[in-house]
Amino acid sequence: MERTNNDGKHMEISEVKISPFELKDKLIDLAKGKMRMTRAMLDAGRGNPNWIAATPREAFFALGQFAVQESRRVWNEHDLAGMPHHEGLAERFYTYVKEHPETPGINMLKEIVDYGIDVKHFEPDLWLYELVDGIIGDNYPNPDRMLVKIEQVVHDFLLQELCGSDTACGRYDLFAVEGATAAMCYIFDTLYKNYLLPPGSKIAVMVPIFPPYIEIPELPTNAYDVIEIHASELDENGNHTWQYPKEELEKLADPDIKAAFIVNPSNPPSVAMNNESIQQLIRIVKEENPNLMIISDDVYGTFVEGFRSIMVELPFNTIGVYSFSKYFGVTGWRLGTIALNRTNVFDKLLSELPVEKKKVLHRRYASLTHDTDNLKFIDRLVADSRTVAMNHTAGLSTPQQVQMALFSIFAVLDQNNRYKKQTNEICTRRMVRLYEGLGLPKKQLPNDADYYTEIDLEIWAKHNYGAEFTEFLQTNYKPIDVLYRLAEKSSIVLLNGEGFLAPTWSIRVSLANLNDDAYLTIGQELRNVLEEYVSEWKEAGS
Repeated sequence: MERTNNDGKHMEISEVKISPFELKDKLIDLAKGKMRMTRAMLDAGRGNPNWIAATPREAFFALGQFAVQESRRVWNEHDLAGMPHHEGLAERFYTYVKEHPETPGINMLKEIVDYGIDVKHFEPDLWLYELVDGIIGDNYPNPDRMLVKIEQVVHDFLLQELCGSDTACGRYDLFAVEGATAAMCYIFDTLYKNYLLPPGSKIAVMVPIFPPYIEIPELPTNAYDVIEIHASELDENGNHTWQYPKEELEKLADPDIKAAFIVNPSNPPSVAMNNESIQQLIRIVKEENPNLMIISDDVYGTFVEGFRSIMVELPFNTIGVYSFSKYFGVTGWRLGTIALNRTNVFDKLLSELPVEKKKVLHRRYASLTHDTDNLKFIDRLVADSRTVAMNHTAGLSTPQQVQMALFSIFAVLDQNNRYKKQTNEICTRRMVRLYEGLGLPKKQLPNDADYYTEIDLEIWAKHNYGAEFTEFLQTNYKPIDVLYRLAEKSSIVLLNGEGFLAPTWSIRVSLANLNDDAYLTIGQELRNVLEEYVSEWKEAGS
């Protein structure tokens, strides 16, 4: 089966497995075809939202103006300025606020600064200096892992949003990184380099999941033995709940499984693990696989009411990964964190390595410390992120860290969750429009983030037209044919679920990145394409 691109050349729908994001590029090429230039392309394959958190951004730019003024106060010679000083900085800041009441974001900035002084009890001048010098970006990050006070306020945000403000889990060390993708790369690399996940190790991947969690373990340098834990539970009507059956989770009881990777809430179904599954996971770890290393990517957690990350339920075993990209609309800023409890299984396993491996690691990290045996896993992450030798230049850029701090305090100060309600309502509205276009009632799933939706066309076919039509569809077409038809006929781009290890005939729709009415159109056009298959089936049977 083949399709035609803009130049009239044929594009083969290959049997070879490709990433859904590579497929997306091919679909975009079709959707932009010359014959369809009168129709706007609707790309619901992207995951970044079409909203931004404006108020903390205004505070960021207001801080930048004050910071430049402080730099010029020290040394002002045409285009050149000096490095800000901390003495008397807080007093000058509050004077600046009074003198610039009309500056957008200035009141939010004052509340953010007040939070550090009144709630965190930071020394005022030093707190302002970390923000001012950080936004100027004139120094290397110091400490390299994360600026001291900024780490504390980001910790407050993560504890609130991912842990339900539960402090029983203890304190986490944070590493500020260039988004969750960087976190993923750093974690895999350090696990490998430190013999915690050597080539050929058995790991579990809880699917469906973001494709790099599937693709990285398959790289030749890793060649991991991947055990898939499927969220294959169905309700009484035969519809997906996107939860993990008990028998799937029981696979994790195998002590040979060294690590488990999960995106929670999931991508693409966008559903968080329910409490029953979490309790089963806790029991499995505590009773049967106590050394299991869990990496939980919780980027969509803010879109589920009452969300609790696995990092708070199993703090000893879990690395928490969080990206600010989706909630605050900052995919271009590349803001993320790695969170590791100060008491954790990673450090325990490092201490238990054989002597000969410790000797190798001593040589690797000798430039950092003579006591390499006690070098914490998270500090190894930082060093490995710059291939150890460049550790002195490690760390996320300080302006990025400042922006992260402002987002965090903004969210913590929003006690009525006004911003969170806005973002969640956006996704819910769009889900309703999509299913209205499909002619179906909106799905009602507990723990649903509504950031994406996963539509299983095989289940749709069986429910609406029975087994005979479903067999016709599967015999005569491939799942991605639906996506190609949508792109060609309607200039709509969606992603195939199979690339996420979702059911073969499922498709992912991002509900975040297009205007509300676009989802009504997507639903209608998808329904039209599906009805084409029904017509072809009826014609074939006549």
